[in-house]
Amino acid sequence: MTTQPARSRVTLTDISSRAWEHPADRGALVALRKLKGFDTVLKAMSGLFNERAVRLVYLGSAIKVDERQFSRLHSLLTDVARILDAPELPELYVSANPVPNALTIGMNKPFIVVTSGLVDLLDDEEMRFVLGHELGHAISGHAVYQTLLQRLIQLSGVLNAVPLGGLGFRAIMAALMEWSRKAELSADRAGLLATQDPPTAFRVHMQLASGGHLEDLDTTSFFAQGQEYDDAGDLRDSVLKLLLVEARSHPFAVVRATELRRWVDSGEYTAFLAGGYPRRDTDDEAKVSDAARDAARSYTETFQQSQDAVGRLVHDAAGFLGSAKLWLDDVLGRSGRPDDDAV
Repeated sequence: MTTQPARSRVTLTDISSRAWEHPADRGALVALRKLKGFDTVLKAMSGLFNERAVRLVYLGSAIKVDERQFSRLHSLLTDVARILDAPELPELYVSANPVPNALTIGMNKPFIVVTSGLVDLLDDEEMRFVLGHELGHAISGHAVYQTLLQRLIQLSGVLNAVPLGGLGFRAIMAALMEWSRKAELSADRAGLLATQDPPTAFRVHMQLASGGHLEDLDTTSFFAQGQEYDDAGDLRDSVLKLLLVEARSHPFAVVRATELRRWVDSGEYTAFLAGGYPRRDTDDEAKVSDAARDAARSYTETFQQSQDAVGRLVHDAAGFLGSAKLWLDDVLGRSGRPDDDAV
């Protein structure tokens, strides 16, 4: 990794994870956080066996990062945790794998793993974005709450109540994958808040899509490629895109970069750096209804912005139904009132 001149970054004291959580992700998280006690039990059960076993695997086969081993990574993670005001510093491991990748594992005590391929690929600033991304996952508790939701679905026996249980299962898993993809968008926002440099975040997505070769890449062309993907106007392409992402836990690289740029352009990112972010001490006051409205608004805006055939169809249909409802309300309202010409 290259060494770049240090620059000042805003420390986001007492920042709540709600600040970086995508509305569609936050809606689920706020609701699940209201289930006091369930997450504690789930963490305890996971920590007894599964999580300990996985940690032992990495402890025995990978390199645990500290002040003497991959010290630069240790310094970067420490600084990222300071900027995001993380309650605690997770363990970090470097695993021998040429494929660039990073993941956060564990519920009771999450830890981060980055591959040697990723370490070789990214410079310090780009690695800062990745570590912020993974720390965002850990602080939001994505592993905890997604696992909790799956357990609740199993306990409720909801699949038994769904006609054609196989289709019901597929629909539920598709919804969970959609949540997982939105969680990745949330973590990207955390990574950007950690590095506080949008071009760096965009470079990471470009390099993950290309395997490196930064000298052969162009940001303008990359975003034009993303727009071309988003604009696929043929109905067949729209259906294909839905089928291709249905079982994916991560959005495509061009989609992630485009979504992150939209967040920057929205002004919310700049406002947060200026201190206008939600605080952790107000987390208990977060309302499920507000989070649900934000999620619905987010999907509506996505449909409005999209040139995708299915997106346009859903948006236009929603507009038609809304107009029809207003017309019907007016007709029914008139029928229930005395006629102006009646004697």
